[in-house]
Order: sequence, then structure tokens, then C-alpha cells
Amino acid sequence: MKILAIAGSNSEVSMNKQLVAYASTIFENAEVEVIDLNPYEMPIYKHERELKNGIPQEAKDFAAKIDAADLLLISLPEHNGTYSTAFKNVFDWVSRIKDRTVWNEIPMLLMSAAPGVRGGTGVLEAAVKRFPFHGGNIVETFSLPFFNDNFDRTVQKISNEEKDNELKEKIKKISAIETILEK
Repeated sequence: MKILAIAGSNSEVSMNKQLVAYASTIFENAEVEVIDLNPYEMPIYKHERELKNGIPQEAKDFAAKIDAADLLLISLPEHNGTYSTAFKNVFDWVSRIKDRTVWNEIPMLLMSAAPGVRGGTGVLEAAVKRFPFHGGNIVETFSLPFFNDNFDRTVQKISNEEKDNELKEKIKKISAIETILEK
């Protein structure tokens, strides 16, 4: 199984990148690529820019990574109740590629981590509502609140046993679905 683990952030110390990287280690017998958005930085989407210059190569490269995956792990930071600007811009550009949906119906585990009590639930709610219109096949969601208290940065693992078990159960369910699909 090929897993593309996407941190929806351009932060160099992204807690969502740490979460998605950790989640990817729980899957057995998987080929995993963990990416953040820094290599996919493009001009802010503008219709006139698209008409003049076309779709940037970075958007096409991002879409190709999605298309090569069997499973998407996406962890989104919450910025003012929704996606980070870096993520939204990549999402917007990829959505403009002719004859494709952004997520291409590839099964996904959608996650968010945040330092506060809500754990990024605002961005998860926004994504759960929006992604299906763009080919999002959301199998599970997971939220990690109080990231600084519930994630051990030294060993790169969820330290809250209850939250760690919750994530592992969701991954177990996804792994079972993926095993059935492979047959």
C-alpha cells in the first residue's frame, strides 16, 4: 500500500506534520511519503493568472502524488477556523486542473492537531463538508487537542494513551478496508 501523508502546513515545526508522520508509522507493510507544502508554494490563485500562465507545475506535481497513492493521510492546521492559506492555495490550484477532482476518490484519514481544547475541529468540519465535492473519500477523522500536552516531541508519538488508542483503532479500521480493496 502506498500512503501519501500530507501536512497541510508550510510551518517548519508543524504539529500537524508531526502528527501525520506519526500516524503513518502505525500502518504495517506500507510505502509512505510524508510531505509538507513548502515545495508546492505557488502564486496565490487568481483567475487571470491562470488564463495568462496556466496551471503551475507545482500543482500538477502535487496532483500526481495524490494519484500515485492508495491512501491519503491529511493533517490540517486550523487558521481562524479553517484551512491554512498555504493549504487553500494548493487546493485551489489543483482544483483547476482539467478533468480531475482534487482528491480523486482516494480513501483518506483526515486529521488535525492544535494546541487548544478543540483540536482543530473547525478545520475538520470545514474539510468534511467541502472535500466530498472535490473527490474526497473520507474514511475516518481524528482530532488531537492540547498537542503540547498530548504529543511527545522527543519520541514523536502521541503520549495520551486514550488518544493514541483512538488513532490506532481508526487506522486498524482503515487498514482492514484497504486489505479488502487490494483483493
